Amino acid sequence: QVQLVESGGGLVQPGGSLRLSCAASGSIFSINAMGWYRQAPGKERERVARVTSGGSTSYADSVKGRFTVSRDSAKNTVYPQMNSLKPEDTAVYYCNAHVIPTAWGPLRQYWGQGTQVTVSS
Repeated sequence: QVQLVESGGGLVQPGGSLRLSCAASGSIFSINAMGWYRQAPGKERERVARVTSGGSTSYADSVKGRFTVSRDSAKNTVYPQMNSLKPEDTAVYYCNAHVIPTAWGPLRQYWGQGTQVTVSS
């Protein structure tokens, strides 16, 4: 089984920064991609960032220029660096990973438990 452990959420003032992390552990042969999603109350879940096994990244328009996702492939970990945070960034942030658990196994999708990010003065 694969587990995703998230950390780094908290309360920050507008304009502040947070660095989240998501570490995948368990039976992992390879990870095709890892992404971050967020969901605010009353809103649909949206993807805010994604990084592939090849190192390419993508971002939602709402966070471009403010969020940067990096990775540590050896640790199967991704680190969204969130700068210039705004109140509208307040949400529960979820890590997502597409994992091949064994050399012969199928691709599976896993979700983290979520970490709360609150931006408020």
